[in-house]
Amino acid sequence: MRDQSNLDHNTLEDNKLATYLESLIFVAASPVSLKDLTISINAYLMTSLSTDDIAKQVDSLTQKYDSEEYSFGIRKINGGYAFMTKGAYHELNGQVLKRQNNKKLTRTALETISIIAYKQPITKGEIESIRGVSSDYSVQKLMEKELIEITGRSEALGKPLLYGTSPKFMDHFGLNSIDDLPKLKELKLEEYDDDHTISKSQGERASDSTTADVAEITQEEE
Repeated sequence: MRDQSNLDHNTLEDNKLATYLESLIFVAASPVSLKDLTISINAYLMTSLSTDDIAKQVDSLTQKYDSEEYSFGIRKINGGYAFMTKGAYHELNGQVLKRQNNKKLTRTALETISIIAYKQPITKGEIESIRGVSSDYSVQKLMEKELIEITGRSEALGKPLLYGTSPKFMDHFGLNSIDDLPKLKELKLEEYDDDHTISKSQGERASDSTTADVAEITQEEE
């Protein structure tokens, strides 16, 4: 067992605390919160560091990786922290990642999830009214991927289900909150690949591409 009795806060900062936090953030399958980081560190080191202590270290790490020396950095996403590649490398990384089909969404799915993201909560009937075609398959696939979720029922006739984006949507597209979506008037439509699919491969650019279709569809309504 490690003897932690002589480890004070300053010693931890000077030695391993930063590297421990790097390891925790790196290994986490999804963005990890300050609370979880603090609990994990205290359980491992048998210390009683506060979330403020951990937050200061995470801020220091964030500043460290902001240097041009690194192609990746720490970003706050959906209330937690994760390592992500920087914007300058998104196009390069896309050359590999866009071939990973399990991360791809079809153009139809992108149109659907874009409408949901901007109009939520929204019924399937309202989605179909905007798109002009049936959205049963797209909604089903987005539910299977856990990118959208049922948020309740509408007060309209028949009380149809309401849909909204899920926490996994935030993780998938690298958003900290739904407010990080580009404003419709700020969007510039982008072209799709020849196979009409787009993936998470381009990091932050993926979130812009996700909204391209809904911009075109909804601008007429405003």
